[in-house]
Amino acid sequence: MKTFAELGVDDDVVDTLAGHGITEPFPIQALAIPLAIKGHDLIGQARTGTGKTMAFALPLLHLVEANKADGKPQALVVVPTRELAIQVARDIETASGPRETRVLVIYGGRAYEPQIEALKRGIDVVVGTPGRLLDLAQQRVLDLSQVKILVLDEADEMLDLGFLPDVERIVSQVAEVRQTMLFSATMPAPVVTLARRYLRHPTHVRAESEDDTLTVPTTAQFVYRAHHLDKPEVLARIMQAGERGLAIVFTRTKRSADRIAGDLEERGFAAAAVHGDLGQGARERALRAFRAGKVDILVATDVAARGIDISGVTHVINYECPDDEKTYLHRIGRTGRAGETGTAVTFVDWEDSYRWGMINRALDLPFPEPEETYSTSDVLYEELEIPRDATGRLPSSARTRAGLEAEEIEDLGETGQRRRQPAERNERRGGQSRSRGSGTGGSSASDSRAGATRSTRERKRTRNGRPVDGASGRSSTPASSSTAASKTASTPASAAAAAPTDPGASPAKRRRRRRRPRSGEASSANGSTSTD
Repeated sequence: MKTFAELGVDDDVVDTLAGHGITEPFPIQALAIPLAIKGHDLIGQARTGTGKTMAFALPLLHLVEANKADGKPQALVVVPTRELAIQVARDIETASGPRETRVLVIYGGRAYEPQIEALKRGIDVVVGTPGRLLDLAQQRVLDLSQVKILVLDEADEMLDLGFLPDVERIVSQVAEVRQTMLFSATMPAPVVTLARRYLRHPTHVRAESEDDTLTVPTTAQFVYRAHHLDKPEVLARIMQAGERGLAIVFTRTKRSADRIAGDLEERGFAAAAVHGDLGQGARERALRAFRAGKVDILVATDVAARGIDISGVTHVINYECPDDEKTYLHRIGRTGRAGETGTAVTFVDWEDSYRWGMINRALDLPFPEPEETYSTSDVLYEELEIPRDATGRLPSSARTRAGLEAEEIEDLGETGQRRRQPAERNERRGGQSRSRGSGTGGSSASDSRAGATRSTRERKRTRNGRPVDGASGRSSTPASSSTAASKTASTPASAAAAAPTDPGASPAKRRRRRRRPRSGEASSANGSTSTD
């Protein structure tokens, strides 16, 4: 295996990596770094946790001129999630060492002002998510015209239909003559075909042969068919397995993440939730506490499934069956990283049998029919090395973690425009108020409305498009009255038949619906007709 120096990495960067204990390159790094340093476009594919970030970070530092005078970004790394953006920027800063390459991470949920001020001072490398990048570019604060190196990390996700329009807008703003690199653990053929639109004569680099499995060999995988009512008990016992370090529990929905984290806290575990509905400050707080060991269980949605590299994660639990094989690979890739061992456990409910069958066939796994397992099953204790005396609650003597409350919340500043108070809004409108009642603001408008009298609303009845008098049912227009009179004069027999039998009775009020004659009226009418 070649060293970083033999791959063409600069000596100062090699010394910096050695100071952090990184001395031997991974296969994807050994294949990609020499090509990237020469300026070739790349499509890099390797298993999760095998050093893809450094495979593009080291060539990027080799090609970027640190502290360039004009201060415009020379390299752009686009990632799908905020957490991954923070991690990639941290890795690039770590590798740059004494070069002091100016790296800025740009993502939503934070105040605009610090990012804008950093861009004005000058930046060499920008790492960000598509939304905030486009926002700052639209404000003409971020100038991407001098970007000569473009990297799409987790490229299969970035070229998905959800991100594709934003990625195309970003690509249109960078320099036309550039180097483009794409990296991901999963790279389906349609994505590769689409990616070639942005690359020129790319080299597709795979760290493993096509016969190798996509899963990391150092990760032990277990699949159990569990009942949803028994899952909390099973999870509580797995969290007491021997030699367990940090653990990540993946769920499908945000509500499930909150519920599971709360249930684990009630059982005595130090747990925190991370999902998209949390504010950025709360998300970063949970990840900081997890890295520091203040909490040892992170319950997360797929927002933490891609690229998050946290050392010491020994267990990954798929509390609910993943949607597809790509999600499964990225989830269990949070453990067994950089050659370490890990354990991945997946719960499959009865309704998820078909979905799991598709994942099992796609990845060629040996779990076509998961074994039905409960919290009292012997196989659970034996395979995961769970103590026999473990229950659904963590013993008081084992509750040694400080918990999420021990981690302070970082002040991220206002993320948008300051809201105007009602008085300021009224002043902006020239003292006019929207309220109809009396108030301090907008008195002139209220007085003018008070002087106006509102006309009484009249209800008009119509029949066949013509106005009708409500009392007698006759038309209110002279033309209609004359027409009705002529019709009555021309048919005396019908008028006599329709007249009431009692001469002293008042005429019946005409209704909208035709009234059926009563039995007495019908007999009298028939009798009068017979006498005629």
